[in-house]
This record gives sequence, C-alpha cells and structure tokens, in this order.
Amino acid sequence: MIYRTLPKSGAQISVIGLGGALEYGADGQEAEATIALAMEKGVNYFDLAMGDPAPFPAYGNAFQGSRSKVYLQMHFGANYKDGKYGWSIELEDVKRSMEWQLSAVKTDYIDIGFLHCIDEEADLNRALNDGLLQHITDLKNAGVVHHIGLSTHTPQIANKMLDTGAIDVLMFSINAAYDYNYGEYAIGRAEERANLYRRCEAQGVGITVMKPFAAGQLLSDQLSPFSRAMTIPQCIQYALDKPGVLSVLPGVRNRKELTAALSYLSAAPSERDYGHIAMFAPPDAQERCVYCNHCQPCPSGLDVGLINKYYDLARAGDTLAADHYRHLALRAGSCTGCGHCDSRCPFHVPQSGRMQEIRDYFGE
Repeated sequence: MIYRTLPKSGAQISVIGLGGALEYGADGQEAEATIALAMEKGVNYFDLAMGDPAPFPAYGNAFQGSRSKVYLQMHFGANYKDGKYGWSIELEDVKRSMEWQLSAVKTDYIDIGFLHCIDEEADLNRALNDGLLQHITDLKNAGVVHHIGLSTHTPQIANKMLDTGAIDVLMFSINAAYDYNYGEYAIGRAEERANLYRRCEAQGVGITVMKPFAAGQLLSDQLSPFSRAMTIPQCIQYALDKPGVLSVLPGVRNRKELTAALSYLSAAPSERDYGHIAMFAPPDAQERCVYCNHCQPCPSGLDVGLINKYYDLARAGDTLAADHYRHLALRAGSCTGCGHCDSRCPFHVPQSGRMQEIRDYFGE
C-alpha cells in the first residue's frame, strides 16, 4: 500500500480507501470478509456514507481490536431512520442518526466528521447558521470528532466552506468525465475544479475522492463520454494526480471488486497512463499541465509533472510547495529545451517554454 499524509494531523492515509457500498447479504459474512481483506492489504481509510444501513454492524465487527489502526469518515446528515437511507440536516435527526451509527460501529469517536452532501447554498447556510456546524465543532472540542470535513459535488460550496477555515478534509467527486464537463455531477468548469484542488492543497485541506469511476460509466466503452473505456488503474491514477488528494474511495460491494480496485498497486506505469483522454479536454483544460508525467522520462532527469505542480501551488499561495520546489535536486533551470516533453505531452502543453516561465518565477 502507498500512504499519504493528512496535512493537519500527520496521519498516514492509504491512497485507496473503501467506499460505503458493501453488500450485506443474509448474514453479513461477505461484508466482514471484504473489510478484513481491505485491512490485510493495507487499506486504513473507510467511508461510512452508505445507501443501506445493514453493513454498519459488519464494520463494527471487523474493527474490533483494530479501531485505532483505521480512519473513519462518518457523515452528519446521513439519516437511517426506519432502516433506510435518507438525508437530513435537521439537528435532532442528525443527533439521533449519529448516535445510532456510533453504536452500530462500536466506536466512541469519529476520525473525520462530515457535513454530509451539501450541494446547495441554502443547505450550506442552514448547516452554518442553524447549529449543525456548531454541534460538530462542540464534538470536536470534546474529542469525539477529530477532524471536520465537507462532502459536496459543487466547487462553489466547497470554496465557501474553505473560506470559513473550519474543515480539514473535503470529500469531492473527481474523475475525467466530471472534470471535463460530462455527467450529472460535472459541476464547474475544468479550470474552476482544478483551482479548487490547488486551493485545498495550498490550505492544507486533504481531498478524499468519491465517484472515481463516474458511477462505472468510465469503465465501459458504451457508457464512457470518451467512447473508450478507462481502466480502474487509470481512473485511480487520474484522481491521485490532482493536488490535495489523499485517498480514492471506490464504492466496492465485495472482495472481487475490492481486488479489482487494489490492482492499481501492482499496475505498471504504462497501465496507469490515461493520456488518451486528452483529445476530449475542453478548451479551458487544453495546454494546462495535469501532472500526469506522460512526458517522462526527461532526458535531463527533471520530474516535469512535479515541477509544474509545485509552481501552480506556489502561485496559489502555498509557501510549502515553493519550499519543496527549491529543494528539488533538479529544477526548471536544468531544462535544456530539447523539446522531448513538448512532443510527448498529450495535453499539448509547451513544457519547454513553461520551464523557462517557472525558472523566471523562482528567480533561478
């Protein structure tokens, strides 16, 4: 497993987590076996926003003796009244539901407590002004919630929440379809979405990724907006290449689907390469580095994608990224202008010219 650091705590988070879509079945054995296999393979990050409350006890059983080794996303607003999923940000509904969730999972604390699925400004205002955020903050002060998060599909809502400084984690839908304006949750222009990811990294807010396969559409030639399927490793790599991303959380139903998601870890770089989608990039995503490193290897040894990422983040106000750039063994000033990266970039970024721009920005 590969791990990334949650900026505001230092926690090491597995880059592949488990989304809340487990099949419970008659006795819950498959759900428990899937969770156990995930932990055996190094997965330590679990999202508990589920469309069916039945799997909750399976998590509680699987985590016995290992609770301190895993990180749980639990959602204030996911309501399981009457044995089925619903959405409510009425404070009393939220309190009742969370009390039940904690009991079902057999835990007394929440690693990341999320404002759940806030996509409309009116709902955000209610969450901020009618006591819900204050309730989660009170639980954080009491040690019950360790970090506060927001789950949304809407860049505008995410940015408004970032303005408050209240969250440490953003759960957001990231995939090539949504980023390129295809699909139900393709909210915001490509550049607006890219700027959100950069802002999160600059502010030390980690991103956990929902819907990495666009509800399975990207895995099908017939359903993909690109008329060509992406593979699971390509979809996961696409999300992990975005600034700020900590973990990708595919909604797996069983051990077979979990094993398919974990195939990313053994996939060769060529199997993770998603450069073929570049021909579908909208105008505001053309000639912009997406840090895919399709241009590698650089004849001079530069990590072109990382240099670009640190530059974009530094311009977004990330002083740590600027410091990381200055400590690279090879920086933009080492570029010879050979044009190798220009010829290989599927997004048509004039990288050799950009290296000059980056060199001038950092005063090399």
